[in-house]
Parts: sequence; structure tokens; C-alpha cells
Amino acid sequence: MEKPVALTQAVIEQNLRLLGLERGMAVEVHSSLSRFGRVEGGAATVIAALMNVVGEEGALVMPAFALTLPLPLSDEDKARGILAKVRFLPPDTRERTGMGIIADTFRRCPGVITGPGFHRVCAWGRDAQRHSQGYQYLLDSSGWTLLLGVDIHRCTSMHYAEGKVGLPEEVRAFFDTNKEILRDYPAEQWYVETVTPPEDAWGKIQAEADRRGFIRHRRIGAAECMFFRACDVVGLYEQALRTDPWGLYGIRKREAS
Repeated sequence: MEKPVALTQAVIEQNLRLLGLERGMAVEVHSSLSRFGRVEGGAATVIAALMNVVGEEGALVMPAFALTLPLPLSDEDKARGILAKVRFLPPDTRERTGMGIIADTFRRCPGVITGPGFHRVCAWGRDAQRHSQGYQYLLDSSGWTLLLGVDIHRCTSMHYAEGKVGLPEEVRAFFDTNKEILRDYPAEQWYVETVTPPEDAWGKIQAEADRRGFIRHRRIGAAECMFFRACDVVGLYEQALRTDPWGLYGIRKREAS
């Protein structure tokens, strides 16, 4: 059987433009290189294509959280209800992170600025310094989000709606780790997921954004890709959190006593 033809930079650029990317755009990017299939030159080729399409008058912003890839779960972990665990890495790590090889490679590119803090991002292009402080500048300036082979669950700018509106106590409880597990996995060293809410809130937002025509779709190689104005979709999430966050997450609202 013949191997699939490797994607070239030119083919990736052509498809990014057909998806809607233009010179001068500021774009938040989340990605999975493996979802493309074979890419000639790997992550560096995808980055070069993105840079060439938006140009230096545009901007690229990617996550730079210092977290490991998801680590294997022991039988004991599973018995305790642990669904996933990742370890925090030093800020200057050169180890592979859970952000993906494209984001890891981008962070080390010349001209890319990495911002401060744990939930940090890195940025290149126009206003890179401002973009490196987080996604708020991109949201405020009607920037865009590009998902390459991943879905909305990788879109970290969605958390900005939570920061603005807040999550009710009943929802937050699903993301709290119990003290017994924290003794073995201290919060300053680990992120551990134990329980998920009954319903997929972010998946619902993606479906509603699709229904409203906010999201453009295109297949690049084997990767299903999405492109949308960031504030449109984050705004949908913010609106849902303001109106009925319990229903969004499938949780019964606790009645006041």
C-alpha cells in the first residue's frame, strides 16, 4: 500500500486561506500535529504556513502551559476515581508538554514572546507583547480562533467567560479534588481530574455556535479544522453562564434553605 502524500507548506497555506485566514488577522491557535497525517517538515512546516498566511502585521497566539502530557494511571488511581493526571513542569522546560508539539515548537521560535504566569500564552507578530499577556486582548480586538485537528475543549480562551461571570458552587464542586487525593498529588505540583459534570457544556456551546453559523469547517490532510471569531463563541458561553449555568452542565441547582 502506498503511503499517503505528505502535506506541504504550500498546501497547508492554501487550505488555511480557504478556511478564512487572511493577512493581518490575530489568531489563537490550538492544534494536534498527528491529526494531519504526514506533514513534510513536521510542526515547523505548520508554523511557517501560519506565519506566512497572517504575516507580521497579523499575530499568532498559542498556549504555553508548563504541563506534561497526560500520564499513565495506575490501578490505584483508577480505583480512586482519577480520570486524568498531569504534572507541572519548570517554566523553562524543553520537555514535551500537553499543549502539543506545534505549540511547543512555536514557543521556541525566534520572535515569539512567552507571557507570565501558569496559564501563560506565547505570541508572535503585531502586538505580540500585548497578546503574550493572555487572550483578553485578542478577545477585545475581535481576533480569531483556529482549531487544527482538535475541538472546542482545547480552546483555553473559553475560560475567560468563567473568569468574567464565575461558576456556581454546584458546578465548581465537580472540578475540586478531594483532600485524600491531594495528599498524594499536591495541587502545587499536579493537576488531577476526578469527576466530570453530567453534561458536556463546552460541547453544547460548539453545537450552538455551529447552528448559528459562527464556525467555518475544513479538512486539512486528515485533520478536521474549525475557524471562528473568538468573541462570538466565548460570548455564547458567557451568555449561557449568566442565564442558566446549571442547565448547561446538567446539574440541579441547590435550593436556598
